[in-house]
Amino acid sequence: MNINNILEANIRDLSAQGITSIEYESLYKDINNERIKTIFTWLHGGFINLFRTMNERLPTRDNTAYFWADPSRDLIFIIEMTISLQGYLKGTEWAFSIDDYYDKLIKKCRDFLSNSGGSSIPSNMEKILLYYVEPIFHLSRSIVISDSNQPVVANLHPIGEGSYAKVFSFTDSFYNKNFALKRAKNDLDEKELQRFKREFDVMKSLHSPYIVEVYSYNEEKKEYIMELMDYSLDKYISNHNSSITLQERMKIIIQLLRAYEYIHSKNIYHRDINFNNVLLNVYDDTLVVKLSDFGLVKILNSELTSENTEVKGGLNDPALKIEGFANYKLVHELYAITLLFTYILTGKSNWGKINNVHVRKFMEKGTNPEESKRFQTLKELETAVKQCCSELERNSFSNLNEV
Repeated sequence: MNINNILEANIRDLSAQGITSIEYESLYKDINNERIKTIFTWLHGGFINLFRTMNERLPTRDNTAYFWADPSRDLIFIIEMTISLQGYLKGTEWAFSIDDYYDKLIKKCRDFLSNSGGSSIPSNMEKILLYYVEPIFHLSRSIVISDSNQPVVANLHPIGEGSYAKVFSFTDSFYNKNFALKRAKNDLDEKELQRFKREFDVMKSLHSPYIVEVYSYNEEKKEYIMELMDYSLDKYISNHNSSITLQERMKIIIQLLRAYEYIHSKNIYHRDINFNNVLLNVYDDTLVVKLSDFGLVKILNSELTSENTEVKGGLNDPALKIEGFANYKLVHELYAITLLFTYILTGKSNWGKINNVHVRKFMEKGTNPEESKRFQTLKELETAVKQCCSELERNSFSNLNEV
């Protein structure tokens, strides 16, 4: 069914019922669909007016209270429209949620409202909190930001998606700053949700300029806010590969070496090293590189690492499929880091097309099928990649398109 037809039908039905208040229009001003904005505004006004009337009819200790027939029918009407509309829009870009307090209130009212003869209000019905300055409805692609005056709703803009979560950007108008929000997908099982929460907990515990900073976790919505970066490594190199100098590539590598050195000092292996889990911010005078996506980390001497985790991570050693992901070791991490640095040096992910003898020597050492012949420590890998860059510089490979 066409969504615009559904929205238009809802507007006409509300108008026919006389539910057309625009008093709360400012609460939904950031919604860029006029029909949805109108429906939310009118429904909000309807709920407030009817709940205000119900507050005047609440039972006391000595009497039974009734909600009159006409307002009972009106409240049933807008409740059913709200629930129906939520079902129609589920899975679309206009999917929305209802404020928790009002969601529970609506469910409670459905249990006692009657279409005829008025409705008996339960004796335990408390006075309803009326939302004069807070929205009742929130688009799923929005976030409520609180400041000292009143909550502000910010629109979310999709910027990425992984196996377990979607990532959005939004602008906090209070701080006049952009942030990222990572939200778990709706179909995750309990184990996957635990992994998602652990990712936040691990990143929150890390304090390094080379780790993406996270701020707050919303347990109910299964999402967290983190700093917004300008590029993924893959996007940055794809967009700028022809102009990135060897010196700039080495600066990226040095920062990543410090990042892996730091997390390894915390007895953590990343286990999901790939081009999209390295993020960059471009400033006027420098480039800052940070690690993200800690959902698959292995914490040494900890029971938090799953024993049966499926092998993931785009650059991981293929041998792990036989050895088992739970047996992930430092040589496996160094295998992936070797390929990551090879990509940074060349802009190529087709390893068979790495022709430069110095880069190929570095890559083949770090990915040798025999683990004992690989780099055994991060320091050894660091020495090798610096030596590789020195050889490239000595041979005037200032532009790595030649490699």
